[in-house]
Amino acid sequence: MLKNYFKIAWRHLWKSKVFSLINISGLAIGLMSFLLIALYVGDESSYDRFHENADRIVRVTQHARWNNNDLHQATTSAPFAPALQAEFPEIEEAARILTEGGGVIRNGSKTVIADDIFFADKSIFSVFTYPFVIGDPATALASPESIVITESLASKLFSSPQMAINQTVYFENNYPNTVTGVIRDVPGNTHLHFSALRSLPENYTGGWQQFNVYTYLLLKKGTDYRQLEQKLPAFAAKSIQKMMQIDDYKMELQPLTAIHLYSNLAFETGSNGSISRVYIFAAIALLILLIAVINYVNLSTARATVRIREVGVRKVVGSSNKHLAGMFMTEAVLQTFLAAVVAIFLVLLLLPFFNELSGKDLGIWRFGHWPALLAAGALGIVIGLASGSYPAFFLSRFKTIPALRGQSGKQSSRVLFRQSLVVFQFVVTMVMIAGSLVIYRQLQYASGKDLGFNKDQVLTFHIHDQEVREQTAAIKAALQRNALIRGVAVAGNPIGNNNIGGMSYWFENEDGSFSNGSAICQELMIDEDYLPTMEIRLIAGRNFAAASPADKYGAALVNETLVKKLGWKNPVGKRLRFSVDAQGTMRERTVIGVVNDFHTYSLQHKVEPMVMVVPPMPSMGDNVYVKINTGKTAEALAYLEAVYKRFDSTNPFSYNFLDQNFARQYGAEQKQEQLSLAFTILAVLIACLGLFGLATFATRQRVKEIGIRKVLGASVGGIAALLSRDFIKLVLIAIVIGTPVAWFVMNRWLEGFAYRIEIRWWMLTLAALLAVAVALITVSLQSVKAALMNPVKSLKSE
Repeated sequence: MLKNYFKIAWRHLWKSKVFSLINISGLAIGLMSFLLIALYVGDESSYDRFHENADRIVRVTQHARWNNNDLHQATTSAPFAPALQAEFPEIEEAARILTEGGGVIRNGSKTVIADDIFFADKSIFSVFTYPFVIGDPATALASPESIVITESLASKLFSSPQMAINQTVYFENNYPNTVTGVIRDVPGNTHLHFSALRSLPENYTGGWQQFNVYTYLLLKKGTDYRQLEQKLPAFAAKSIQKMMQIDDYKMELQPLTAIHLYSNLAFETGSNGSISRVYIFAAIALLILLIAVINYVNLSTARATVRIREVGVRKVVGSSNKHLAGMFMTEAVLQTFLAAVVAIFLVLLLLPFFNELSGKDLGIWRFGHWPALLAAGALGIVIGLASGSYPAFFLSRFKTIPALRGQSGKQSSRVLFRQSLVVFQFVVTMVMIAGSLVIYRQLQYASGKDLGFNKDQVLTFHIHDQEVREQTAAIKAALQRNALIRGVAVAGNPIGNNNIGGMSYWFENEDGSFSNGSAICQELMIDEDYLPTMEIRLIAGRNFAAASPADKYGAALVNETLVKKLGWKNPVGKRLRFSVDAQGTMRERTVIGVVNDFHTYSLQHKVEPMVMVVPPMPSMGDNVYVKINTGKTAEALAYLEAVYKRFDSTNPFSYNFLDQNFARQYGAEQKQEQLSLAFTILAVLIACLGLFGLATFATRQRVKEIGIRKVLGASVGGIAALLSRDFIKLVLIAIVIGTPVAWFVMNRWLEGFAYRIEIRWWMLTLAALLAVAVALITVSLQSVKAALMNPVKSLKSE
């Protein structure tokens, strides 16, 4: 029986080539989109799960509020790990990571800049699973000045990983580290990306309020991290909370596998993903697949009139409703299976392009050939059964006698059902078009917004050597002698990387007293040339002066946001205090000027209160900012490198343009915009295929009517309008429904930006016009073709 079903299904598929092609094409594109997004979602959900004890590892984070200050940080201080392990028997092991171990690393004549090197406790390999190529994980970081490197770094510094073991590599100022192990390269699906781990001194410590390390705990088997988290308030009250003297404080335990998608704290180790983004793409995958299924349902039910007599004859010769339903279901499964084969081919063809768009390295055979093929086949069967169930039920329910007469009975409810499905398709299409447009406009706004300084043609480079840092004045003088250079300045950090450090300050009130509690502000160390080089406006007071040594230790600049937050009416002359050691020794500075607000972070973040100070020591101003002339970039870079090599012939010269620093912070949004646009185009294509199929069928059903109308004098335009009118009405209804949906969805997306565009009426109008234009072109292709037919042939066709 089943063999007979497939034979009949194949004959019908071959007989109705146009509609079969439309169905298979739509289903193939839908399945391809679903498979690509499934690979993306699967990868995003797999982060850090490769560790053997991933389900027992948590990260300690902290949240606090005081004096209108908020603290939500992924970092803790050095005492957390040993104190927690000593306090709670539920903790099997603890490990700390300090991300400041990178820089220039040398082995003989080979030099590599590796900023992704961490310091870590020797227990790191007891908590996490990093396969060793050579070396003993139990002792690899047990000795001081030890380093474990990845295979990639080993290949850059040595001829082979085996040659690296027990060799000495040197960091800045010839600081030696012994290679005690080589591990496999860290997988891409982790929130901890590094090329090497250096031994953190076993007695490494610091103040409870020096938040510079990441603390990870390996819990004992059977421990529920939520129950342990409930015990932490008592621990915090007698330790960190007591030190900070605040009431609103909370420690949080984050499961390792949840960090990538659910954590968005200050000082994350890298750019995390977003569970909302995963939900968006998962919804897109399901909606595109649903649009393809709707196409099949619509075309199958619309073409019911063609198969009415076939159903009647089959019932006369003994076919039951069950057998007829099975036959039509087999037809759907066959078409979906063929679509799945095409979809797999398309995935293989487009996967490199998709990887480039998504920034990933996905592979369809990641879990093996047979599992992938079986999963795709199973998906095809499920979609075939889902898409064929309603048409099978619908076609098999025709009454025998009316079916033999070619009568299908009342069609109003069935037509309404098909029309509702078309409306749904174009609601989804309208929302996706509007979404792509809004995302594009927000990214354009972010790239073009005034950041409070001029980032054009400004680059930064880092001075690696401690001795060379003492010569920054000479480096600046050498650079300023060239006409290609418009400005040179020194700072403690390059901005635009979302990693400016913070500092606690006590500020003078209007009455001369000082605030009871501290406030955390961004602190940026700059010299007297920073403001003119960056074209940052001074709105009150004066700039730092090279001729005033007192400015180095006793002066500060502040930004507008800090002045507004403190309510200062006359900020120049106000004092601020800060602690310089763990014993609480205080120092004081005086505000000498106020600058306009400028962005040090991307537009997802608000401008924070900022204090700017002169680097107390030359070694603390290790980033040089250079503004070069437009049109002379290559010549200016060559001169910069020559000057750098004159002062530091050992370390390589590397630089970053500020506009590129800021652009990198929108990488996730740019990928989302590109992927959204790509899948919007696919959704529109699938919807148009369905609309084209329905229009084709409708015109074939009205061939005789078209011929009569042309004989009676109807114009081509009039007939085309007549045939298109019903479909355009459905698209207009979809626009009415889709417009508020699009506005709501995109407003929610824009909430992720502190500085954002407003959704204007013209954006939604443009999306609506695009949807109408696409639908009109699709329907008109068939309508005009039908209207141009010779009426004689049209009348003969029936």
